[in-house]
Amino acid sequence: MPAFDYDLFVIGGGSGGVRSGRLAASLGKKVAIAEEFRYGGTCVIRGCVPKKLYVYASQYAEHFEDAAGFGWTVGESRFDWQKLVAAKEQEITRLEGLYQKGLANAGAEILRTRAELVGPNTVRLLDTGKTVTAERIVIAVGGHPTPHDALPGHELCISSNEAFDLAELPKSILIAGGGYIAVEFANIFHGLGVETTLIYRGKEILSRFDQDLRRGLHAAMEEKGIRILCEDIIQSVATDADGRRVAQTMKHGEIVVDQVMLALGRVPNTKGLGLETAGVNTDERGAIVVDAFSRTSAPGIYALGDVTDRVQLTPVAIHEAMCFIQTEYKNNPVSPDHDLIATAVFSQPEIGTVGLSEEQAGRQFEDLEVYRAEFRPMKATLSGRKEKTIMKLIVNAADRKVLGAHILGHDAGEMAQLLGISLKAGCTKDDFDRTMAVHPTASEELVTMYAPSYRVHKGERVS
Repeated sequence: MPAFDYDLFVIGGGSGGVRSGRLAASLGKKVAIAEEFRYGGTCVIRGCVPKKLYVYASQYAEHFEDAAGFGWTVGESRFDWQKLVAAKEQEITRLEGLYQKGLANAGAEILRTRAELVGPNTVRLLDTGKTVTAERIVIAVGGHPTPHDALPGHELCISSNEAFDLAELPKSILIAGGGYIAVEFANIFHGLGVETTLIYRGKEILSRFDQDLRRGLHAAMEEKGIRILCEDIIQSVATDADGRRVAQTMKHGEIVVDQVMLALGRVPNTKGLGLETAGVNTDERGAIVVDAFSRTSAPGIYALGDVTDRVQLTPVAIHEAMCFIQTEYKNNPVSPDHDLIATAVFSQPEIGTVGLSEEQAGRQFEDLEVYRAEFRPMKATLSGRKEKTIMKLIVNAADRKVLGAHILGHDAGEMAQLLGISLKAGCTKDDFDRTMAVHPTASEELVTMYAPSYRVHKGERVS
């Protein structure tokens, strides 16, 4: 039997890599984990954690305005971008330390270097050139924003990576993209006082979400003052004499702004990783191809998280890591379950969703019942805001099973997490109807919509 330097070598110190390394080490396995940037990965360092902190920061302008309707007089307010950036950095540094502490306490060897495959069961550490072997290798290197190299002037643009640490807050920004990253940053920058324009090639933002929520959010964003240009693209970016960005668009001419941000998707970090040398297959986008148990085409090599391009969400990477541990070290084969994943868009207002949209369900089921409520949230009655909350339940008429739940409104993400449990358990509309409401809350609408708003037959609305 061959002798290896390690039982497990993990490439990538993000959520999936750290979880698999820490759990394996806690089981007594000899584990090393290598990360070339910072431990915590995209989520902790330049993704969902700092993004949510910036979302909070961007909401205070509205909070100050709303206070007047509740009897408060708020004095002069000022925003300091540098203070926010510094506070964010302090928090993600704290979290990075906790990730490393968890690994160290479990007994894993922590390496701060890029690691590349040089053959089956073999890894080279780039900082020293040393080669090590491992019985099992986990690749969890995540992804990065698409640079959009084909765009003339792309080097003048920023991505979500740079957006968190700009030297100064721009007065104006043009954001290209219509996915959740583009939408969230449009709301963040607008809330911080930046003149914000969103440009997207599609007919409506957030293409994979329920149509009602897409339209509702679009209207809410425009009501706030965010300019949204659909069915248009940036054709080139240049600079003017003042150093500002001049974006040439297909339909709206030149748009001159301080910054242009590209949020046009993400691609796996597989370039230069030595995958071909080790016999690891990738698809046309560079994502590592895996089977139902996260095994690659090379024996002993596994891949988790965004690098596989299955579902690009932090909790999914963590779940895949836990399934890997069960399968490989606990003699309990477990395949990651990617069905009915609740998710949120931290726009303003938020979107929380789980299950099938009305459009998706209409293609899969012959008859649907759709329960829909649209109302002004209670807080807005005194604050004076015009925003609306939208809630939808998509129900299979044949067995009354709830196929999808969709919310646009305050704390929608929090509600989506709990709805995810209900849908995962296979709850029916009758189960919702039997549940007592909590009053006064927005979420009580989910259990008090007793009659269908309309029905859908073979994808077509019939009543």
